[in-house]
Amino acid sequence: MRFRLSPASALAGAALFFALGGSAFAVADAVKPQPRCANGAVRGIVSVTGDPSQGMANLPDQFSTAKTLFSRKFTCTGGAPQVRRVSRGVFEVRFPGNRGQSALVSASGALASVQPVGDAYSVSLYVPGRDDRAEVPFVLVLV
Repeated sequence: MRFRLSPASALAGAALFFALGGSAFAVADAVKPQPRCANGAVRGIVSVTGDPSQGMANLPDQFSTAKTLFSRKFTCTGGAPQVRRVSRGVFEVRFPGNRGQSALVSASGALASVQPVGDAYSVSLYVPGRDDRAEVPFVLVLV
């Protein structure tokens, strides 16, 4: 059996080619990476988990960049984020050389708040429904 290309099939193939090519061109032209440290960009992120063998309560009281304290960390300036434990359920995070406009915090199983303190961000964690401090991992995003 011999295959014959009809004019309708050729026209449909050409239309498909131009439709896909135009979409690819439009996406490639419109989607550009955002400059590092630009206004509105994510300037830093840390996921503080504490040392897996010791937990959150054993974070040092001096700022530390130890890899075992973080499951993820990023700062647009390339510096190493730092964390320390101030007291039960209160931690401070620094992004050296990187000051954002605002910060957001989230913690699993705890209420979390963040506020700037000097060159750091103070994170407070509470047990929901009580005034007790919580010692749980948290994620801080700097924008």
